[in-house]
Amino acid sequence: MRTYRTARTVRPSRLLVAAGAALAALSLTACGDGTGMKDEGAAHASVSVAENSRRTDAGRGTDTGTGGNQTSPNGQTGAETSAAGGQQGGSAGQGKGTVGQASKKGGNSLAAADRVTCNGANTAVTMKPVARPLNHMLITVKNTGTKVCDLYYYPTVRFDQVQWAPRVIEESQPQAVVTLAPGESGYAGVLLSAADGSGENGTTAKKATIRFQGSKPGSNGGAVASPSLPAKGVYYDSTLAVTYWQSTIDDALEY
Repeated sequence: MRTYRTARTVRPSRLLVAAGAALAALSLTACGDGTGMKDEGAAHASVSVAENSRRTDAGRGTDTGTGGNQTSPNGQTGAETSAAGGQQGGSAGQGKGTVGQASKKGGNSLAAADRVTCNGANTAVTMKPVARPLNHMLITVKNTGTKVCDLYYYPTVRFDQVQWAPRVIEESQPQAVVTLAPGESGYAGVLLSAADGSGENGTTAKKATIRFQGSKPGSNGGAVASPSLPAKGVYYDSTLAVTYWQSTIDDALEY
């Protein structure tokens, strides 16, 4: 009776040990054939997904360590780029403000009390023929003074010792007085002779004198100017005419 109890007790233990050994063998065989267990396969897949996520983020230029701020081509995050842009905008605004203040500080006053009449004493005057239109000359007056000056009405041109003044082209009158800051220029056109030869008493001049007007029509504007003429002289006839002072060359030579 005692022998049978021992046999019955030992036999189940041996069966359990054998079963455990068989399971271990199956586990080793499964690992050795390269297929892997299901749990191990799931772990490998998680690593691959994480790696692909990092590669995708890098390709999109996203810094996953800064809460999703995009990284610009220069390596700055979106927040850094925004801050840099704000600083640049502020600097540009200060630059514009500085330019405006400098211009205001160095500008010349346009108040009537600070302005003078343009004349031969505060300007440089030239008088030269032009290719187009035919039979025309251009008078250029450049302000060489330190104050703003006004060119009133039109120049009075005299050739040689002639006492009569040329006709004024009334349709050339501008809407306002031409005002010149230091360094700026004003212009007037001179029609020398009729292109169709209809003019009379044609002659060649060797010398020219230009007189300036004051704020009242016909008044004396001050010192006269005597610009040089071409060595061969300037031919003119009875159709001689001048324009009002203009602010551009095109306006002066339009008539």
